[in-house]
Amino acid sequence: MTKKKILKVFFIIFKIIFSILVIYFKYLKSNKTITKKNLDISEKNFVNSNIIKDIKYASIDLQGNEYIILAEEGEIDLNNSDIIFLKNVSAFIKIFKNKETIKISSNYGKYNTSSYDTIFSKNVIIDYINNKITSNYLDFSMINNLLIISKNVVYTNQENILKADVIKINTITKDTKIFMHNSKDRVSIEGLN
Repeated sequence: MTKKKILKVFFIIFKIIFSILVIYFKYLKSNKTITKKNLDISEKNFVNSNIIKDIKYASIDLQGNEYIILAEEGEIDLNNSDIIFLKNVSAFIKIFKNKETIKISSNYGKYNTSSYDTIFSKNVIIDYINNKITSNYLDFSMINNLLIISKNVVYTNQENILKADVIKINTITKDTKIFMHNSKDRVSIEGLN
């Protein structure tokens, strides 16, 4: 091969390599950067998004009692993913033994997805057969079958209105304890008839 032919081949190879590099840096490399930036943005949104809409949890205990909780919105606790803070909450406890249902509603709730314990707060209303209890706080333990109702408790049925600091109800045995925090205070009972 002559020097001219070698120089021509070298020049053609140089042009091809140069063209490839220009295309790579001008088009391909800039697209990769944009794609990576878009991925970073979507990952950030996903990590910070912990709001859930239209929540429904249902569970059944060993005795066959069913617990259903509904909420318009929930926010997962970033420190403990088993905890969900709820808004506009409704719950139904269906007692297997006697086929009765306890209905609970409140403005807010705190639900533990592993233990099923639930705290209801603000404007708590409990309906059970012909009984209604209103309060500002309710702690329900599904494992212990226990409702602890406190803070401005008012119990109403067809015959009485009762006011107390705390009402504890076993959801299975229906054993109920009604008391005041201060032993000197008395539970208030008014007859409706």
